Amino acid sequence: MREKRDPEVMKSSMFRDMLRQVSRVPRGKVCTYGDIAYAAGYPGSARQVAWALHAASAGLPWHRIVGAGGRILLSGEHGFEQRLHLQAEGVGFLGLKVNMAAHQHSFTARRAAKTAGKKSAKTVAKKKSRSKL
Repeated sequence: MREKRDPEVMKSSMFRDMLRQVSRVPRGKVCTYGDIAYAAGYPGSARQVAWALHAASAGLPWHRIVGAGGRILLSGEHGFEQRLHLQAEGVGFLGLKVNMAAHQHSFTARRAAKTAGKKSAKTVAKKKSRSKL
């Protein structure tokens, strides 16, 4: 039988997971709200990333999170402030959007680069067994 979870506990746990991913975005890079939700394990929950940032953005690089396609979704002064923060970090813009090709952070690229040069134990064992034949 599945245990029933308290919605408030689930929300705080979800927010914590999302904010942890926000803190991983390095200087000079940006992520979309959807990327953060996916990396936190909640695909399709981009709006909840915005809620999590609104609830607890103190000390986090909130300005590195943008809308799909690199759009700054904050309006007025807050949007202008976000753009200034990003430009100060060296993030380039193409009109009103962040140049995502140059500045989008990937949570999996670093992991893939680390393992690209390594052979798995299974591959090595398979090659050894072939050479004995």
